[in-house]
Amino acid sequence: MAILINRNTRVMTQGITGKTGQFHTRMCRDYANGKNCFVAGVNPKKAGEDFEGIPVYATVEEAKQATGATVSVIYVPPPYAAAAIDEAVDAELDLVVCITEGIPVRDMVRTCYKMQGRKTRLIGPNCPGIITPDEIKIGIMPGYIHKKGRVGVVSRSGTLTYEAVAQLMEQGLGQSTCIGIGGDPVNGLKHLDVMQLFNDDDETDAVLMVGEIGGSDEEDCARWVRDNMRKPLVGFIAGMTAPQGKRMGHAGAVISGGKGTAQEKLAVMEACGIKVTRNPAEMGKLLKSVLR
Repeated sequence: MAILINRNTRVMTQGITGKTGQFHTRMCRDYANGKNCFVAGVNPKKAGEDFEGIPVYATVEEAKQATGATVSVIYVPPPYAAAAIDEAVDAELDLVVCITEGIPVRDMVRTCYKMQGRKTRLIGPNCPGIITPDEIKIGIMPGYIHKKGRVGVVSRSGTLTYEAVAQLMEQGLGQSTCIGIGGDPVNGLKHLDVMQLFNDDDETDAVLMVGEIGGSDEEDCARWVRDNMRKPLVGFIAGMTAPQGKRMGHAGAVISGGKGTAQEKLAVMEACGIKVTRNPAEMGKLLKSVLR
C-alpha cells in the first residue's frame, strides 16, 4: 500500500471555517476519494455547524470520537498553529499535516519536544502536504498534475515538489506517494523518516529526493541509504544556482559555519552511491534512467 495515507484514511481539518481552510478542504474533498475521506472540521467557536455537509466539532478529540478520523490537516493562523498540533498529538492521531507558514520557531521547538515518544507523526509545518495519487490528497498540492505510479517523491521545497512531479509525468512515471515535508528549521518528518517508509513500501520502486541548503538532514539520509536502501534513489539539492542564474532555496535553509551547502550535500550523496543531478531540469530524466 502507499505510505501514510490511502483511500481509507479519514481526515479532519483544523481551521476549516477560515477562508484558506474552506478552499483547500473543498479541493481535497473533490479529489479522488476525498468525499469519503474528509469527515470533520474543528473550530471551538463554531461547534455544531457544518461546512458544506462536513460537521464541525469543538475539539480534535470530539471529532475523532464522532467520525473515526485519525489524520488532521491544519490551516490555523501562525500564532495558534503549534497549539493546534499539540491538540492533535494529545488526541493521539496517527498523522498531522501542518500547512501553516510563519509559525514562531520557539513554538515549534516546544511542540516538537512535546511530541517525543508520542505516536503522532507530523508533516510540516510550512509544507504543501501529501498525496497518494488517484486516492487522496491532504494539503495544497494540485491534484491534476499527479497520477498513480511507483515512484516515491519527498521534498523540502514546495515549488520543486511540483516541478519534480511534472518532470516524472513527462517521462510517463506516476507516483506512489508524494510528500512535501517543508523547509522550516524545526519540523516533523525528515528525509530519513520518509525514506524508511518508501523502502518498506511494496508499491514504491524508486524514490526522487529533493533537498535544500542548510542543516544536515540530507547527509544523514544519504548515509542511511548507503547502508540500508534496497531501491534506486535520485537526488537534487535546491539552493545552488539554477541554469537561468537564479538562486533556488528556502527561507528556512540556513548555512552555518560553512556547512550545509548544496555542493557539500551533493558530494556526500554521491559518495553514498546516490545518483544526483546539479540541474533541476534533469530530475525526471535521471530517475527514469535508473529504472532502465
